[in-house]
Amino acid sequence: MIGIVSDLHCNAPALLKAMELMGPVDERVCLGDSIREYLFSNEVVALLRDHGFITIQGNHEQVFFGPQGDRPRSASWIAPDLLEWLKLRPERLTLRREGRDILLVHSTPWPSGAKYVCVNDREFVRFGEGSADVVLYGHTHEPVVARAGRALIVNPGSTGEPRLRDERLEMSCAVLDVGELSSRIIRFTL
Repeated sequence: MIGIVSDLHCNAPALLKAMELMGPVDERVCLGDSIREYLFSNEVVALLRDHGFITIQGNHEQVFFGPQGDRPRSASWIAPDLLEWLKLRPERLTLRREGRDILLVHSTPWPSGAKYVCVNDREFVRFGEGSADVVLYGHTHEPVVARAGRALIVNPGSTGEPRLRDERLEMSCAVLDVGELSSRIIRFTL
C-alpha cells in the first residue's frame, strides 16, 4: 500500500491529517508542490523528509528554485538542510513495486509546460501511452482514479489547498493498493 499526497502548498496540518487518514501504509509519496511559489515551509518539508516520503518537485518548487526564487530562498528562517533536501528531489521518478512500474509526475508524463490535464480532457488518454502500469500525478487539484489504456491513473487531488466540491471545501489524499491495482480517494476537511 502506498499513501499519496500532492499539492500541499505549505499546509502542515493537512499533511498530518492525511497521514492519519491513510492509516498504515508501506510507503508514502508526495507528487510535488509541497511549497507555494515564493513561500517555503520548514514544517512541511521536515515532515516529508522525516517520515520518508518519496518526494518529487512540482511547478511551485521549480519557480522557487529558479532565478525568480533567489530572494525568497535567502530568507534567514529557512533551514538550510531542508532547503537542500527539497532542491535535490527529482521532477519525476519511476518506482518498481510488486512487479509493476509506477510513474510519479507532477503534471503530465509528457512535456506539457505544466498544463492542467483533467480526466475529461481529450489529452487524458495520453497518460496511458507509456510503459507504466500506474501513473501518479497531481497539479490539477482534482482527485482521479481512472484508466487510460492499460494503466491505472491516480491523482490524489490537493492535500493542502481546499477546493469547492459538492458545496463544501475539501482536501484529499489517496491510497494505492499495488497488488490489486486499485486506489481509493480519501476526502477530508480540517
